[in-house]
Amino acid sequence: MSRQPYAVRLSAQAAKVLDTLPEHVEDTVWDVLDAAAGDPCGFGQWNTDHPEGEDVRYASVGRLSLTYWVNRPLRRLTVLNIVWLGQPAGQNAPPPALQQPDRGALVS
Repeated sequence: MSRQPYAVRLSAQAAKVLDTLPEHVEDTVWDVLDAAAGDPCGFGQWNTDHPEGEDVRYASVGRLSLTYWVNRPLRRLTVLNIVWLGQPAGQNAPPPALQQPDRGALVS
């Protein structure tokens, strides 16, 4: 008999990010969370040097990363953050983190 998967909850910040993602990325987020719910410790520990941080995990697939906390007693995953290094649908500009600064703004 296999155990039930963990329930998945999103933090307010993660929910806001999820709402802005293109549909295909959102589908990937849910696929990753399905895998995490079935085996929450199957993904890497966020900070392996922290002795009490074993329940904060991260899952990465390509340009997508999820950070989640495993609440073992309640069998829940809480998604803390979602990062996607892509561009919004229909735009050709690179994501803001990768844009070059405006040189005119740097010169006073």
